[in-house]
Formats: sequence, C-alpha cells, structure tokens
Amino acid sequence: MFLPCLLYYLLFKYLPIFGIVISFKNYNLYRGIWESSWVGFKYYLMFFENPDFFILMRNTILLGVYKLLFGFAVPITLALLLNEMKHAAFKRFVQTASYLPHFISNVVVASMVVLFLSPTSGLVNQLIKASGFDMINFLVNPGWFRTIYVSSDVWQHFGWETIIYLAALTAIDPQLYEASDIDGANRFHKLIHVTLPGIMPAITIVFILNVGKVLEIGFEKVFLLSNPATYETADIISTYVYRVGLTNSNFSYAAAIDLFTGLVSLVFIISANYVSRKLSENSLW
Repeated sequence: MFLPCLLYYLLFKYLPIFGIVISFKNYNLYRGIWESSWVGFKYYLMFFENPDFFILMRNTILLGVYKLLFGFAVPITLALLLNEMKHAAFKRFVQTASYLPHFISNVVVASMVVLFLSPTSGLVNQLIKASGFDMINFLVNPGWFRTIYVSSDVWQHFGWETIIYLAALTAIDPQLYEASDIDGANRFHKLIHVTLPGIMPAITIVFILNVGKVLEIGFEKVFLLSNPATYETADIISTYVYRVGLTNSNFSYAAAIDLFTGLVSLVFIISANYVSRKLSENSLW
C-alpha cells in the first residue's frame, strides 16, 4: 500500500534533484548537462541583482503570509463547530459541501472567480450596482488581487484541511470530557481545556508545514487570475520562473531561482520547528 506513495516521491521529488546542477551551468539543450559550460553562481547573482527581485519576494511572501494568516484558523474553527454539532445528517452535509471544492481544478475555480467578478455581468458587480455604487473591475486592479486570491484559496481548501483536525478530535480520550462534566465544566470550558489541548499537536505540525510552504504559492491559480495590469502585486517567483524558464528558455536561470526558493522554504520550516520545540513540546523532530 505504501509503494505507490514511495514511487511518487522517488520519481517526482527526489530524482529531479539531479537537475539542480544546471543552475550552476550555462545549460544548452543540444549540448546536454555535462557538456554545458560551468558558470558557478552566475545565475544566482543575476537573480539577486535583478531590479524585480524585491518585488517578486514581497509579492510571494505577502501572498503566503496572508494565506496562512486568514486561512489557517478556518479549518480549525470548522472542525470544532462540527465536533459540537449533534445533528448527524446535517453534520455530514456540511462536511461534504465544505471539502467538495477541494476536488475542483484550479482552472475551474479561476473561471468561476472571473465570472463572478466580471465588470459587466458578474454577480458581485451586479450586487454592487443594485446597492447604488459604481461597479469595480476587480481583475485589472492590483489592489484587489491578493484579496481575490487568498479568499478563493481559503474557500477551495479549508474543508479538506478540516479532515485532519476532525481525525485529531476522535483521538481525544472521552474520559477527559466525563471528568470535566463531574467538575462542572460547561461546553466552552471543555473546548478551552480539553478539546484545544487535545488537537494542539496536530495544529502545531500543520502550522510548521504551512510555514515551510509560504514561498510555494500555487502557480496555476496565480497565473490564471493575474495579467500584466496586476503584476505589481500578482507577479510571484513561480510565475517569473515560468516566463524566464519556459517562455524564454533560460533553464539555468529558472533552476537557480527555484533552488533558492527551496532553500528559503527549508530555512522557514527549520526555524518554525525550532521555535515550536522551544515554546512547546510539539515539533516535527
């Protein structure tokens, strides 16, 4: 049962690591990796000296931080609410309806966002117009991009992430709730003193993993929702890598940027794990 998962990571995660060598070479597709000339840290320095470096880092980090800030607590809250729900049929309906968007492709989600936010026939602008305000062209306004991306991403994935916390809730010893009943605790006291401490290890692990993914913003949705008019806030590292790597065929430069992103993510996750280990007893290692 574990073999498919092992093969996936070997073929798509570990085997491609060999390709980072081209970030230190002036890679030529026809000459191959070994015959291409060695240039050392040329492409790394090129990225650091790029006038767009700080813009790309700022946009990427802000999207990742906003996603973590506004999206991390939502599945926890939903899991706690579902755990308190007594009506089994309605509980199953809410669970199904909340994690169903996770299975919708990013292309479909982006298309839905475009339709809802259309400046002429979109539902949102129709409501704005009916309220007596001027319609807004959200999709070409850089100031709205982060709000659109983060809100759509939270809606798409919060239900699926709730499953982790619901599983953690089932592992809490029922005798703890019985003991709290004897002590006269109400439902709020049980939530604060029994439920939250019981799922805190799961919360900590998920938080550490999410911190490590701050720079790994999904390429597809950003690419589909952004346009040259919103590059001021929408252009991130992954979309820039796409343009210089695939569009301009500068594979060495793209590989250098991607490796740099991976190293920064590694620093983030190690730092988050260190802080968690110092402040609590929960950590990845």
